[in-house]
Amino acid sequence: MMPLQNDRYLRALQCQPVDYTPLWMMRQAGRYLPEYRQLRAQAGDFMTLCKTPELACEATLQPIRRYDLDAAIIFSDILTIPDAMGLGLYFQHGEGPKFKTTINTSNDIKQLAIPDPEIELGYVMAAIRQAKYELKRKIPLIGFAGSPWTLATYMVEGGSSKTFTKIKKMLYSDPSSLHQLLDKLSDSIALYLNAQIKAGAQSIMIFDSWGGVLSHSSYREFSLHYMSKIISQLQRGQRQHTFSTDYVPVTLFTKGGGLWFDLISQSGCDAIGVDWTVDLSTLPKEKIAIQGNLDPTVLYGNRHTIEKNVDLVLKEYGPYNGHIFNLGHGINQDTPTESVEILINAVHQKSAK
Repeated sequence: MMPLQNDRYLRALQCQPVDYTPLWMMRQAGRYLPEYRQLRAQAGDFMTLCKTPELACEATLQPIRRYDLDAAIIFSDILTIPDAMGLGLYFQHGEGPKFKTTINTSNDIKQLAIPDPEIELGYVMAAIRQAKYELKRKIPLIGFAGSPWTLATYMVEGGSSKTFTKIKKMLYSDPSSLHQLLDKLSDSIALYLNAQIKAGAQSIMIFDSWGGVLSHSSYREFSLHYMSKIISQLQRGQRQHTFSTDYVPVTLFTKGGGLWFDLISQSGCDAIGVDWTVDLSTLPKEKIAIQGNLDPTVLYGNRHTIEKNVDLVLKEYGPYNGHIFNLGHGINQDTPTESVEILINAVHQKSAK
């Protein structure tokens, strides 16, 4: 098999030496790009964009054509699994994702079928295969899923939430039903991610967007336990002491989960994503890779501000292997495209020194 032209991202995930710090951005394919907004208008609605492999592939490639990024991430949504379970995902303008059907009882959970990733979610695999072909081995392709806890919050709440009262009510008044739901989601996600690996994903991200709303003990029981369960089921090859292109590394990202870094490092993951509330200088280096952690709103600043903050992140991490530069959360939709260019050039140039 032909080697990747740029494998820095995969090397950093395996804590191997690189000539500069690799960079990609959460939500790098999205609304801040004018070409994405045109594609979204062409698709008509967000779900058509996700479910049409040619369009999802195009969205994946748009930021790669524009910027010198070190990894592509497949264009999709974390809520594809609940949608494939029949909950009827739709997007209300200005309000984010919603479900036509919500999960309220143990009986609702029993009714949920585990989706076949090649049938109900086959459009994601088709997009991965097409994007992998179109990338021509230039850079690696990341596959992803939402964490069981995060998917459960949307399924029980019926959409986004500020207070998470419904899911927390279930957690404290009917924990056995919540465990039943999380178990079913774990099995579904493991199947889904294994299908993504088979389709060509070279790295996997698990987004635990809402893990940070849990208490310390609840995080372990209702979020981290299930992410660890998924990792144990992934068919990703054996990690070697030297760099291996056959191994598929896994990154866990719990927004607001920096205080649980040591716990997360025991999950079996290869890398931990951290948000901007974490001081990288306090984290152990070269045992596990670290992804992050620029505040996305820094990109509203001028060139000097962006470069100064890049310097800060790089200095906090220090001269160690195992750093993937990223934002501490997804890029904001009104971010200037020229700010992203400044960011990428600054990371590559400053880290090379």
